[in-house]
Amino acid sequence: MSYRKFTDSNGNAWEVRDRSASEWDFEPMLGNRERARSVPAPGYEKDPFELSIEELQRMFDSVQPAKLKPKQSPFKDG
Repeated sequence: MSYRKFTDSNGNAWEVRDRSASEWDFEPMLGNRERARSVPAPGYEKDPFELSIEELQRMFDSVQPAKLKPKQSPFKDG
């Protein structure tokens, strides 16, 4: 399966993946050190290839990158 390629306003390359009917993922491509982002899918379109660059940029800008949860030590007393 092919995913939509997207370059954001900062020049970072992403793959847009339709994870479900209600959520899409922006996955960083090679050379992009940003974290992945999940966005609500637009209700009016089901295929990332059908959206304009401007629409993808608005979706991308609407969310912050996922934060990594700190791992808890298995040796921590609790």
